[in-house]
Amino acid sequence: MPKLYHLTLQRSSAITHAIYGNFSAPKAQEIVASRYKTLELLRPDDSGKVQSILSQEVFGVVRAIHPFRLTGASRDYIVVASDSGRIVILEYDGAKNSFEKVHVETFGKTGCRRIVPGQYLSVDPKGRAVMIGAIEKQKFVYILNRDSAARLTISSPLEAHKSHTLVYAMIGMDVGFENPLFATIELSYEEVDKDPHAEPPSKMLTLYEMDLGLNHVTRKFADAVDHSAHALIAVPGGVDGPSGVLVCCENCLVYKKQGHPDVVCAIPRRLEMAQEKGLLIVAHATHKLKDFFFFLIQSEYGDLYKVTLTHDEDLVSEVQVKYFDTIPLANSLCVLKTGFLFAAAEFGNHALYQFQGIGTDEEDPMCTSSHPHGAQALVAFKPRALKNLMLYDELPSLSPIVDMKVLDATGEGKPQLYAMCGRGPQSSLRVLRHGLAVTEMAVSELPGKPNAVWTVKATMDSEFDRYIVVSFVDVTLVLSIGDTVEEVLDSGFLATAPSLLIQLMADDSYVQVHPTGIRHLLPRRTNEWRVPGQKRIVTAAANERQVVIALSGGEILYFEIDESHTLNEVAKRDMNYEVLCLAVQPVPENRQRASFMAVGGVDNTIRILSLERERPLKQLSAQALQSPAESVCLMEMKNLGQAEDVHSLFLSIGLSSGILIRSVVDFVTGTLSDQRSRFLGAKAVRLHKVAVQGLPAMLALSTKPWLSYNFQGKNHCTPMSYEQLEFASSFASEQCPEGFVAISGNTLRILSCERLGELFNQTTMPLSYTPRRFVPLPPAVLPSAGQAVADPIMLAVLEADHNAYNEETKREIRAALKKIRLTRTADDELDDVKNEDDNEDEELPETQVGTFKAGEGKWGSCVRIVNPATLSPVFKLDLDIDEAALCLTVCYFSQLANQPCLVVGTVYNMTLYPRHAPKATIKTYMYDERYHLQLIHSTPLDDVPLCLFPFEGRLLASVGKSLRIYELGKRKLLRKCEYKNIPEGIMWMHVKNDKIYAADLRESFHIFKYRRSDNQLFVMADDSVPRWITCATVLDNVTMAGADKFDNFFIARVPEEARDDEGGDLTGLRLKADTAYLTGATPKLEHVVQFHVGDTITALEKTTLAQGGSELICFSTLLGAIGAFYPFASREEVDFFAHLEMFVRSEKAPLCGRDHIAFRSYHFPVQNCVDGDLCEQFMTLGAEKQRLIASELDRTPAEIVKKLEDMRNRLL
Repeated sequence: MPKLYHLTLQRSSAITHAIYGNFSAPKAQEIVASRYKTLELLRPDDSGKVQSILSQEVFGVVRAIHPFRLTGASRDYIVVASDSGRIVILEYDGAKNSFEKVHVETFGKTGCRRIVPGQYLSVDPKGRAVMIGAIEKQKFVYILNRDSAARLTISSPLEAHKSHTLVYAMIGMDVGFENPLFATIELSYEEVDKDPHAEPPSKMLTLYEMDLGLNHVTRKFADAVDHSAHALIAVPGGVDGPSGVLVCCENCLVYKKQGHPDVVCAIPRRLEMAQEKGLLIVAHATHKLKDFFFFLIQSEYGDLYKVTLTHDEDLVSEVQVKYFDTIPLANSLCVLKTGFLFAAAEFGNHALYQFQGIGTDEEDPMCTSSHPHGAQALVAFKPRALKNLMLYDELPSLSPIVDMKVLDATGEGKPQLYAMCGRGPQSSLRVLRHGLAVTEMAVSELPGKPNAVWTVKATMDSEFDRYIVVSFVDVTLVLSIGDTVEEVLDSGFLATAPSLLIQLMADDSYVQVHPTGIRHLLPRRTNEWRVPGQKRIVTAAANERQVVIALSGGEILYFEIDESHTLNEVAKRDMNYEVLCLAVQPVPENRQRASFMAVGGVDNTIRILSLERERPLKQLSAQALQSPAESVCLMEMKNLGQAEDVHSLFLSIGLSSGILIRSVVDFVTGTLSDQRSRFLGAKAVRLHKVAVQGLPAMLALSTKPWLSYNFQGKNHCTPMSYEQLEFASSFASEQCPEGFVAISGNTLRILSCERLGELFNQTTMPLSYTPRRFVPLPPAVLPSAGQAVADPIMLAVLEADHNAYNEETKREIRAALKKIRLTRTADDELDDVKNEDDNEDEELPETQVGTFKAGEGKWGSCVRIVNPATLSPVFKLDLDIDEAALCLTVCYFSQLANQPCLVVGTVYNMTLYPRHAPKATIKTYMYDERYHLQLIHSTPLDDVPLCLFPFEGRLLASVGKSLRIYELGKRKLLRKCEYKNIPEGIMWMHVKNDKIYAADLRESFHIFKYRRSDNQLFVMADDSVPRWITCATVLDNVTMAGADKFDNFFIARVPEEARDDEGGDLTGLRLKADTAYLTGATPKLEHVVQFHVGDTITALEKTTLAQGGSELICFSTLLGAIGAFYPFASREEVDFFAHLEMFVRSEKAPLCGRDHIAFRSYHFPVQNCVDGDLCEQFMTLGAEKQRLIASELDRTPAEIVKKLEDMRNRLL
């Protein structure tokens, strides 16, 4: 029985909801983003880059989130509606860096159900009440208040139920301090339910009043709205505005308020939009300033409009809707008080825009409610380049990953992940490599080969560095940092000798250690200490108060800076062996000096020596190593929100054999414990202290640079995607506030790492349409023996979009639209002639403005051959008008033994529901060394081809509800065999030996066998559970792994009795039919693993992610996450992690009130799979709870954390 460990490697990057508020401090500008099953706190920093502060798993589905603050408070709480049947109120705790539950109130069953509230959530703007509603029938209102200790209190729920009523939208109206009002769009189907011939019901805008005096909810007012009403926007009230709501309908906005006439305003529409097509609003945001407010709304085309109201006291006289800008479609829009707009994109990268203007330009197309045609008014416009907004920062998002494969296509020796991402114009092919993304700020050649580099600040409290000091074999070069980096000659540093160490001291003086002495640079004088006799200094280390040097022959000298700014020799000690490396502990907070130093010598040991006055250079502890130490580093790495008494002084040792060892040093006694080691590369490891996000971190340089840093409460040690570096130091200047300066060869480089906490960095290639599938292409001519394969493996990518035009038609439409002039009045025409030349010729990128909507049965599609090394298209084959490619495979036909063919299944004018195509074909292409496709022939089909796979020199094709075997003929493919009893259609196939593993769209796995004697296919085994399969993979001869569209992952096994079965017709009547399958008598697959991932898996692959790494199942999901299932190696491991999971489950209840085991067993009880994401929550528990769990497991907390880190390191 396989036992698996589930671990998310890269968290999902889609954002389903985003809210804006001040969660950590009164004036903090922050965004809380829900990523479906995680909550993340984002904060734009001073330079406008969006930083992730905290990401927390909720082990449930977040269905809605809302910020609220009590009257007079300065911080926001977060109210969350999830699938737990509970309303949860969270607050962000900055000291612990986590979301803490303030209230959890149960009101109904778990799961996403029709009549259990959780779908809609709205809050009274003054923070007095919150309403949570279901799609049908139930609504609850909770009153929020504070008690005498200023803690938040919540009332018991008040019901506002109404049966037979569907809710389409819900909002909390702004009524100042009157009784809270909640507005909903409702539809009552009671009449139609009783009498099918009754009048069709109309949608109503219904107001519910929460009477604070009587403590109950009444239905106050109902008014009919248009049947297309789909969203509500609350208008500021009280002293800020007229109150009321804006109802978004197709093509228009309606302002409604009780006792106020309706004000209707049409929405300007794109020139190319059909007149009969309605325009819907998909997202909106309100921006409220002291004396005015406006709304930004986004249409389904991505166009933003600015909505303003003209009002006198409480009377609204006019609504104006003005075209603002066009950005990609968003799930949520947030206007920040600092002049930014955060757009959480539906698909593709999320963006932070800076406002350049607030749409005050008179020229922009505008529609007002005073237009004579009212709601029917037609105002057309052409989208333009961004004018009011400017893209400021992008958060890369992989969502949705349509297909993913793990392969080393470029021959790097380590596999890459190739992911097909995005939809429509936002589509891309992304190559993910394990490592942090590195931005190269500058590269400059140096005269000769440097061997070390340091940066020093002018004073201890300077923000930026002053000098870069580079040491060569016999000289030292000093560069000053300003707008440019220039050499300085009068810095006072000794330039005629190499440097071993440069350090800024606590009294703002500099220390330079060179082979023959120490130079101490004070503001007015320079002191020099010379080495006695013929000895030389081999290595040195220092912090801001203490300097330690090692002389040749193994003598160690220890100096300290005293009050009179002089370096005093405190002690010396002969180690009796050559010293290779030294390290000094940084001075702890509120202390005069550090207590420890570390010495590594040729006798393969590291010793910790004391630096305290009473016992200087006394040995406290030692550690034996398997090879000599190349470098050593003592660092304090404290976690954000970690208790004060937790030991966080670490000794890191880089060995010459390429291994990094990390141990904990006891703060008091200096003893070593909890040793962890990791192999970094084949070259000796050099360690350098740097700063990351203002906290201490460490660069370990081997064949690749690695960065060890703390992020969101966890220690990460990740490779950087960059070439080999020899020496590095941290770097800060105005242009690059946080980075590294490093040397590689004879160049000096300035680098920075931006997306911390991510395991993969990505390179992107844009695509024209949504990618559907892709396959690696074998070379056209196989290399002869002994010839090296130098070329990368090309990828054939299928792209297809429904409701889209092909490139040719798009060009024609654009040319036609250009000729149309949008005239306004005769006066304007004269102006137009002037600016005609300026603005008409620019082609807008489709990634910004989107593409034309063509209608049902219209397709745009192409097949593209991509070179993964350069990420450039080698060949692009555009298909016919309305022809779409659905599936492809590479097949070696027995008639063309050594020539691979690319086989593509295409359809013409296919409609999606019902799935039907008037014409379908299978096209067979050959390609040469240049990878240019040549059509051999096209085979007509009678139904839609869903999946293709090579089979013994022939082709297996799933066509509609049948499975066929084709052979290559002269004019077309020849049908040789057919199997017709397939329930829905086979969407995935794999052949191993003589078995055909297939997955039906609706009915899960089927295993076919081909009987050559009768030329007949029959089902050998199938699944007893109907599943809507999204992807699958074969693990071995009898085991398959699959995932369905309800977020479940499972592994199924062929039962014993079917493994060598001949099967087929068991009646003895020699029937041609597959009677066993038709009568349900085939053996059923056994399920050995069940697990609810909580996100639809789109690709599965059995693979390894690192050279010599363990085999695992790697998966990608719809929301852009990448994870793995890893089989446990031993029985003890299974026991340990199963128990750890059990204890963490009881100690740390999920954030939104869902039961963890119930969530992982959403549709099928969880089986043989341990949730690593939950086990890793152990690290976020308090020290007391950690000790409690550890004692239950007979371990120390450090051993448990080490095991968790080992598991993670095994995967990558």
